[in-house]
This record gives sequence, structure tokens and C-alpha cells, in this order.
Amino acid sequence: MFETLRQVPLLARLSDEQLQWIVEHTSEVRLAPGELLFAEGNPADHFYILLSGEIHVTRRIGGLETPLATHHDGAFTGEVPLLTGTPYVATARALRHSHLLSMQVEHFHKMLSICPPVLSLILSALAQRMQMMEALIQQREKLVALGTLAAGLAHELNNPASASKRAAEQLHQAFQHFQSLSLQINTLHLSPAQQTYLTELPGLAPATPPQLDPLEQSDREEALTDWLDQQEITDGWKLAPTFVNAGLDIEQLEDCRDHIPADALNDVLAWLETVLTIRTLSEEIEHGTTRISELVKAVKDYTYMDQAPMQEIDIHDGLESTLIILNHRLKHGITTTREYDRSLPRICAYGSELNQVWTNLLDNAVDALNGQGQVWLRTSRENDYVLVEIADNGPGIPVDIQHRIFEPFFTTKGVGKGTGLGLDISSRIVRKHCGTILVTSQPGDTRFQVRLPIDLSEK
Repeated sequence: MFETLRQVPLLARLSDEQLQWIVEHTSEVRLAPGELLFAEGNPADHFYILLSGEIHVTRRIGGLETPLATHHDGAFTGEVPLLTGTPYVATARALRHSHLLSMQVEHFHKMLSICPPVLSLILSALAQRMQMMEALIQQREKLVALGTLAAGLAHELNNPASASKRAAEQLHQAFQHFQSLSLQINTLHLSPAQQTYLTELPGLAPATPPQLDPLEQSDREEALTDWLDQQEITDGWKLAPTFVNAGLDIEQLEDCRDHIPADALNDVLAWLETVLTIRTLSEEIEHGTTRISELVKAVKDYTYMDQAPMQEIDIHDGLESTLIILNHRLKHGITTTREYDRSLPRICAYGSELNQVWTNLLDNAVDALNGQGQVWLRTSRENDYVLVEIADNGPGIPVDIQHRIFEPFFTTKGVGKGTGLGLDISSRIVRKHCGTILVTSQPGDTRFQVRLPIDLSEK
């Protein structure tokens, strides 16, 4: 057995007495291909040494199994959660028949004290593995976050795009109808004064129609329909909604009746309805394309596309572009309150990286609220620092884990619902800017406070 153990790099430098201790405090594990060694999220209670075989390690990120490493003969695994005090941060399965030694957690810590060569190798491997794992998971998390943002943006873009497309199709039909009605109007032999009145008629509708509640809208449409029926206007029930939406009332239409010959009123009102419809559809297209333009601008602002990585930025621009990017998550049941100090000076920063911080903090706040509640964004100045506070009135972070939330891999989310790197990444970015990030939390009041130096060159 000793000869087999000495083939394992981790144990190669141990004395016979130390190897004997290893043998006495381990048990053998044999796995068939596909069999589970340990599962992500389960309590970490064993350290494993792979004598022969192949073990594949994965982590669930964004609903997908992400490969982290593949261990071969002589490797070891399970040390990361035992040393960090977390559950297993990944899942391990055998790719082929595998033979392992299993050591319980209390014996693992004892081994580190009585076998210095093992401690040295494990700490060296731990540093490399954590660095590699963080880099891999950070990259994967960014891709998952990008996919989430892309899906949200696709939804946000689809609404104005679909509305604009629908309005354009209706505008084409309305314009054809307008041409036909205009030809009919030309055959009415109106006087010059009546023709002048007709050209000014669409101007009777206010530029900004009043906003009506559904009941008042219905009442006005019904009253106007009755009036149109009394004037023997064809399909008055079709014309009434357009007139009401445009802000026209019975008094204004009676003025039209008084200026137009009785036998022309039907054609004139049909023509007026079509003109107002064309105006409304044109405004819908304008609003839709404006919204699309705003979203495209928000994406460019969020990523600081075509701009230098570090530059002077207005902290509020980043917060606002992040809110637009996350609008698909915030607009249903969540109230957003801004309390900005607009007198704050611009700061020198990596704008796109700070936006990642705001995204992580806002995303966590939305998750905590579970679709119902309030989020506050506050900015102020504290001496030579800008303070950005993102708060929510959710259930809060339990006191016993508040000191751990910035640790790598630590998460309170279920397996597959997050990497636990969001706050760790945020903390790294803030430290890169020589700033600080703190949290205070109790039920109904959780606040993340980010302090950034106004002049980074002095830090």
C-alpha cells in the first residue's frame, strides 16, 4: 500500500509513519463511470485522493453545467470547501472506474498539522485552483449576465418595434383611405371660406389630448356616438373613439356642422377622422422609434462603447443606463426612487466596470424583493468621496452571514441560480477604484454603500 501511496505527488515526501497515519484515517471509495462523488451545495465533509481513474468537476452557472476541471491519477479534490468553510462549490462525477481514498474533515485538518509537505502542496494547489476557478466562473458569469441583459433588452426593444410596425401598416391603410376621401371632398364644391375652414379643421384637436379614465372615455364615446347618429352620420360608432382620443367634443363638432353644408357633413367628418388617425399613427411611430433609440443609447452608455476605459464620468449617467438595462426586471411591482445630488463632480473611473457593480447590487435587490417592494438609489458627497447607496425594503440579510457576503463563491441563492461571485466581483472593482463597499441590513432596510474617491490620482 505504501508503494501505491508514494506514487501520489501529494504523499510522495511523507515518512512511513505519516503514511501509516494516512492509511489508518482514510477509507477506500470505488466509483463506476457516471457515479457521483459529491454534489454542489451539499455539506463538505470529506477530502479525496484519486489513486486511479478520472473525476470530472463541474459547476452549475445560469442553468448550465460548466466544466471546471478533470482530475487524473494522483490528484486530490474537495480541499477548497474544507478550507473555506463552505458547502461543496462544485459537483464531481467519475468519468471512468475510479479508486479513491476518502478522509473525513476532522482528519483532514489533523493531517495538515502533522504532515507539513501535504500542507504546502495543498495550499499551493488551493491558490492556483481558486484563481483558475474564479477566472473561469467570472468569465462564464459575465456571459450569463450578458445573455440575461440581452434577453431583457430584446423584450424591451420588441414592444416599441412591434408597435411601430403595426402603426406603419395601419398608416398605409389610413393614407389610402385618406386619398379616396380627399377626392370625394374635392367634388363637394365648397366655397373658398369653407375650404379654408376645412384645412384648419384638424387644428381643432388639442396638441395634447386630455388623459381620460376608462369610464369617462366610454361615457364620452357613447355621447358622441348618439350625436353622430342624430346627424345621420354613417358608422358614427367607428368615428367616435378617434374624436374622443383626439380631444374633440360635441361642441366642436357642432361648430363644424355650422360651417359645412348639411349634405357634406358625412364626408367631411369621415375625412377628419382619417386625418386624426394618420396623426395618431405618426405619433405612435415617433414614440416607438424614439424608445428604440433611447435603448440603443443606453446600451452604448452602459458599455462605454467607443470610449476610453478610464475617463471622467457622471456617476448618475451610469446609474440611469443601468436602470434602463434592467427595466424588464424593475417595472413589474417594484417602485424605484431616485434621490440624487446632481451637484456631485465628475469622477475618474472605469465606467463600464462600475456599471457592473450597479447591476449586481440592483439585481440582488430585485431578487430580495421577489417582485414586490421598493428600491432607492441615493447619491451624495462625503468629503473627498462620492457615496452611492442602493437600498431595498426586502426581508434583509441574516446577521450571521452579513460578514461573509463579499467572500468568493459565497451565495444564499439555490444551486444554479448564481455563482456567488456577484458581490465579490463588485468588491474587487470598488477596491480597484480605491473605494469601499459596505452593507447594513435589517428586515425592511438593506443598504449597500459604495464610496468612490473623487480624485483617483490622489489615492
